[in-house]
Amino acid sequence: MALIDSQLTIDDSIIFIGDCVNVLKRLRSNSVQCIITSPPYWGMRDYNIQGQIGLENEINEYFLKLELVFNEAKRILKKNGTLWLNIGDGYTSGNRKYRASDKKNPARKMTTRPDTPSGLKRKDLIGIPWKLAFRLQESGWYLRSDIIWHKPNGMPESVKDRPYRNHEYLFLLSKSERYQFDAEALKAENGKRQRSVWEVPTKANNIKHSAIFPEDLIIGCVECSTKKDEFVLDPFFGSGTVGKICKELDRKFIGIEINSEYVSMALERINSEINVITSGTIKEISSSLDSSQMAN
Repeated sequence: MALIDSQLTIDDSIIFIGDCVNVLKRLRSNSVQCIITSPPYWGMRDYNIQGQIGLENEINEYFLKLELVFNEAKRILKKNGTLWLNIGDGYTSGNRKYRASDKKNPARKMTTRPDTPSGLKRKDLIGIPWKLAFRLQESGWYLRSDIIWHKPNGMPESVKDRPYRNHEYLFLLSKSERYQFDAEALKAENGKRQRSVWEVPTKANNIKHSAIFPEDLIIGCVECSTKKDEFVLDPFFGSGTVGKICKELDRKFIGIEINSEYVSMALERINSEINVITSGTIKEISSSLDSSQMAN
């Protein structure tokens, strides 16, 4: 690894600990083949990390931050590259500053919540996925497909005046009109071409992270958008599902995560020696190291 024009040339999989925009600015243009990520959802979790995205009091500020991330990520993406973006929706808080816990989902509890956005009413569905998708489209991304991620075992909600939600959106965007895409690699269980509704159940795990990608959701994205040894970027790396799948499929990855505890989880799941860059230094860290050692 060498510094070239103050930007990093990366030869192998790596994880950065830090603010994603600041890290992205250090990466070379046109250097990754694919981006697969799921940013924090607005008003849904408080990760208690300075600089976190998702608890902005104004939703427009949330969208502006994500636009900065994805516009910088587009610079790093190769001309024929793609972005797979998972983003969830939410309802207005009615200006309530709390949300109660749930027996099956204790992470649901919040002691701070953003106000109801201007122009919306109490109990409104906000429409975050499409609002973000249209903003990215306006900024130059090609919006190629909206995929419904159907969760057949989705968790019931404590509501009595609307259907339970058991889906999220996964958008496929590209940097150019023509891009690398292997349709034959994206097959449904029946062997036919995958359509735009993907049934992928969530799975129980013992990972202390409240929002984990199902591995089966990621595999097809990696296989149809990249070839062996090509790079996949996840600017919201979390517990490292994208990195784990990339390693298993002989792809390389770049992960960016602001929370060092989640990086420890990712290293354990990936179960390999991965370069980790934090505070401007490079450290070779094995999966056995914990976050306290990482911070030293």
